[in-house]
Amino acid sequence: MSLNVGVLSIQGDVQENLLSVKAAIDELGIDGKVLGVKTPEEISKLDGLIIPGGESTTIGQLSLVNGSLKVLKEKIENGMPVLGICAGMIMLSNSASDRIIGETDQPLLNILDIKLERNSFGRQKESFEADVSLDSIGIPKFTGVFIRAPSVSDVGSDVEILSKFNDRIIAVKKGNVIGTSFHPELTKDFSLHKYFINLVKSLKN
Repeated sequence: MSLNVGVLSIQGDVQENLLSVKAAIDELGIDGKVLGVKTPEEISKLDGLIIPGGESTTIGQLSLVNGSLKVLKEKIENGMPVLGICAGMIMLSNSASDRIIGETDQPLLNILDIKLERNSFGRQKESFEADVSLDSIGIPKFTGVFIRAPSVSDVGSDVEILSKFNDRIIAVKKGNVIGTSFHPELTKDFSLHKYFINLVKSLKN
């Protein structure tokens, strides 16, 4: 049983995630492949998907134009595991505002019942790294790379909080869906990608 894992390759940290998923698959010794995907046809064949960090408005609008957004939403609602990183978590949310400009009119997948603030920790020059923990999924220590990172101020009753930093929610999970404010693909620690691959494998069985 081979896993087919995709990285949404419209814009953002695509290559870094492709390499991290490949490393995770190799370390786990799992039969699987990872590829960049853009089209509805490519997305429809996946067992799991990563929506990378980047420009959430650009990724959302281009996904809307080429028809991928609709297929993405259907696949996720039917149980396909998805890891949304930074911009990817913004896309998964049902409500996003910006710390500077307020409410944003951008295409969202409306999967996670969370209230989210873009650029919550500041702009590019305020980027930083910090130790975070995701104890509930077996990752007690992880280096979080925060780049124009969002944070979550409120979650619905069906959304589990995985991690907080300075009292702000930075990682959430709802069933087959994980969202993080930070960029795991920019570290050499593949534990979060390995957790995601194991989730994909368990839900494919």
